Amino acid sequence: MFNDYAEYDGLALAELIRRGDVSASEVLQAAVARIEAANPQINAVIRPLFDRARQQIGNGLPEGPFSGVPFLIKDLLAQIDGVPTGNGNRFWATRVAHGNSELVSRWERAGLVIAGRTNTPEFGLTPYTEPDANGPTRNPWDVTRTPGGSSGGSAAAVAAGMVPIASGGDGGGSIRIPASACGVFGMKPTRGRTPAGPFIGEAWSGFAGEHVLTRSVRDSAAVLDATHGADRGSPYPLPPHEGSFLAAVQRAPGRLKIAVSREPMLGKAVAPEVVAAFDATVKLLAELGHEVIEAAPPVEREAFSMAFLTALAGELRADIEFTAKTFGVKIRPGDYDASSFGMGLLGEGFTASDLITAHRYLRLSARSILGFFDEIDVLMTPVLSTLPVKIGALQPSAVEKKLLTVLGYVGGGRLLKKLGIAEQLAAQTFEFIPWTPVFNVTGQPAMSVPTGWSPEGLPIGMQFVGRFADEDTLFSLAGQLEAARPWKDRRPPL
Repeated sequence: MFNDYAEYDGLALAELIRRGDVSASEVLQAAVARIEAANPQINAVIRPLFDRARQQIGNGLPEGPFSGVPFLIKDLLAQIDGVPTGNGNRFWATRVAHGNSELVSRWERAGLVIAGRTNTPEFGLTPYTEPDANGPTRNPWDVTRTPGGSSGGSAAAVAAGMVPIASGGDGGGSIRIPASACGVFGMKPTRGRTPAGPFIGEAWSGFAGEHVLTRSVRDSAAVLDATHGADRGSPYPLPPHEGSFLAAVQRAPGRLKIAVSREPMLGKAVAPEVVAAFDATVKLLAELGHEVIEAAPPVEREAFSMAFLTALAGELRADIEFTAKTFGVKIRPGDYDASSFGMGLLGEGFTASDLITAHRYLRLSARSILGFFDEIDVLMTPVLSTLPVKIGALQPSAVEKKLLTVLGYVGGGRLLKKLGIAEQLAAQTFEFIPWTPVFNVTGQPAMSVPTGWSPEGLPIGMQFVGRFADEDTLFSLAGQLEAARPWKDRRPPL
């Protein structure tokens, strides 16, 4: 048995395999053992694919940068030929995919060995991972708390040492949120940097993109080197990237002008533990020689929150209606989680002009926010307003669930809108995540770096946002932070 498997990142494992120190099969066996030991405690892997992984190795692996490295894929967006993409939903968990998503094919060409699918909230909606279909995923640092969402299963798996790399998607913070909650590294690339096709034209109106969560910064960069670039029909093709993201990690960033702000963009309050971690990171940036100023782009809290919520509600209603049509069933409240059904019900109450108005507002806001970066290199904020919350803390109450059920049967979407529920929900939705959705709208690269820890040992990530299409600066800064305040040896008490 390869006993020290969890001590290595992906590139280091691939190097051991290349040298012949250990075989890909032995590495997979170690990953399987780790998953089987830890998963009963945290419920990160909801669909093991161990036999498929063994077959993948048996068929011969390409000579990619991660040849033989075990890998987990979030159970949303990315399709694996012959395997369901469950979307955290009861219906889709039974539907086998036909063909790989382009991104899955690129991961496999890089040599990654797909060992399973990880838990996600229904349709990727919530910043916690508690779908009725698969049960809650728990944070390895404290199993009473959430690992965040929607890539909560992937973040928990990486933090628990199951695999060094797991996939994620980010439409409102869904890579950065769980990376912060679980103490791992998470980069959301620039809009269009990674492929979305051929089964999806664009995810969440262009707000969402896919990449990975990793233990090391260099693994994230090397995966992006292997997967970046537009696929056929991409609505957001970027110019080809010059150079190497991995080389950027190894390069000193130089003296950067970094704006910092702990003021919530969409929420109102920040916990003292988060403030302390923020202040410590600001001090570290100054010690590393960067020019640090206190500033942030202007965001109209209420208007932005309501516009983003409107766009989200429209997406969820479309997901629910598409699910019902695909499986030939009527839309019934009991077939969906309360959070996703409620958001979809709200979407039913909006008009087409409401949706277009929301998107127009968000696109104009993005232009204003992007202008802020003309004068700075990077913006730093916290990722979350609080420590990871307790399991169930963000779920609708029993009374709210009953109300949604009743309204669902009587077509109450317009009633929700008329009662002003949308405005109340918009105000509540972003209290836990008051920064991350802004940069899904702008499409900028943004990352969560585990620079802070609470007195009881819970991770606290800081968000760093770069200029559009400038992942290189972020990777260089992340490499510098990783060297200055390494997190590699921190392990959750599983």
